[in-house]
This record gives sequence, C-alpha cells and structure tokens, in this order.
Amino acid sequence: MSIRIGNSCINCENLSTNKLCKVHGVKVATNYTCDSFNMKAALKNDPNCGNCARYETTTCANPQKATPGMLCSHWAPQNAQA
Repeated sequence: MSIRIGNSCINCENLSTNKLCKVHGVKVATNYTCDSFNMKAALKNDPNCGNCARYETTTCANPQKATPGMLCSHWAPQNAQA
C-alpha cells in the first residue's frame, strides 16, 4: 500500500495560520478538502532536531545530544506557520 499526502486543507496553500480558508473565508478542519484545493508548492522533507516540535523541550528524548541536523526516532514535525 502506498502512502500519499491527501488533498486536505492542511496541504493547501489557501489555508492561513488560524485555519481560515483564504478562498472561502471560513474556518476549516485539517481533514477538509474542496474543489479549490491548491497543493502547497513545496513540502519540506527535512526531519531533524532543528524543526522538531520536541527540540529543547522536556519531551525531547535526547536533550544532551540533540542538535540541529541530527535525526532520531522521536522526531515530531512542527506546525507549519504561513
């Protein structure tokens, strides 16, 4: 089975940081989609400590070793900020 990024609002360039659709002017959930969906131009595939949600927090699995560029099995993506 293939893993794909769905055509959901979370992957749409029309989604603002407060989960407001710039096209329809309504608040949406991340699993919504519509016919005006436009995929974000670039998706980041660079998982490392520098963009991990756990970096420099109490939930970091390796606080003594974690550095930007390092990758571990506990990596968690940060929320995208537009």
